[in-house]
Amino acid sequence: METTEQRVLAIDVGGTKLAVGVVDGEGRVLENLRTATPQPGVTDSGEMIFRTLLGLVAELKTDPAEFVGVGVGCGGPMRWPQGEVSPLNIEAWRGFPLRARFAEAFPGLPVRVHNDAICLAVAEHWRGAGMHTEDMLGMVVSTGVGGGLILGGRLIDGHSGNAGHIGHVIVHADEPRCACGGIGCLEAIASGPRLTGWAAEQGWRPGVPADQRTGRDLVDDARRSHPIALKALARAGRALGLAIAAATVLGDLQVVAIGGGLSQAGPLLFDPLEATLRERLRLDFARPVRVVPAALGQEAGLVGAAALIVHPECYWSPKD
Repeated sequence: METTEQRVLAIDVGGTKLAVGVVDGEGRVLENLRTATPQPGVTDSGEMIFRTLLGLVAELKTDPAEFVGVGVGCGGPMRWPQGEVSPLNIEAWRGFPLRARFAEAFPGLPVRVHNDAICLAVAEHWRGAGMHTEDMLGMVVSTGVGGGLILGGRLIDGHSGNAGHIGHVIVHADEPRCACGGIGCLEAIASGPRLTGWAAEQGWRPGVPADQRTGRDLVDDARRSHPIALKALARAGRALGLAIAAATVLGDLQVVAIGGGLSQAGPLLFDPLEATLRERLRLDFARPVRVVPAALGQEAGLVGAAALIVHPECYWSPKD
């Protein structure tokens, strides 16, 4: 049962930002602190990142004695439910024992770690765009592309905890090569860094260093009708439409909620996505699917991480 008195320590770990917060039993974020993800060398085993997280937690106003559990969303892949993480976008973490380290820091509390895109899907199902639906896909389109799958009102984990990982659905037969080693993955086309890289190859912002070209810059230029920026977002939208069409037919989905930085492009991304989706979906049962922006914004990761603690009957299948 949801109770406002519950206080969950929620953690959201991404390739570009770290967030910690306190979430109550109804999914309300009571506190929220963020900082950029440190970029340490591999030789320090990523300890700097974990120390940064603990430092943010120490800045929260809530007394740690009030916490009923620790929920964590982190980029994948990971060993699940052990919570040993190897995010593609955090090179310093390879097999980092994130769940065990938080269990050491907060002895006696349940600690649950899942993929950050899965946490977005959980949040949107619990309190966002997928409320009152039974079957949905939640997606993050940002530094990477990930997803989480809800079927029959429950999170589907798969045998390794990676079910719903739509970023590595193949949407192109021949190229480009993905960071995972595969070829033609959705993430290799539609993620922010890969999309800006492709645009630069086409002549967008020539002479600007790669680390100074962002997805936000690309969206801003598209809104000013820059032809290459428009073409890049249309390319991403088409790739997303192809992947979502396949997922919709496979999962008989009602809703697909898309969050992450690139989703802020609005119609520049969603229009080509919808056009491709409707072109490909021909079966009557699949046509009603709705593709919508995620409703919870930057708080989704924290809300979803908290749901792992508040509603394990729906969102956490392992026995702790």
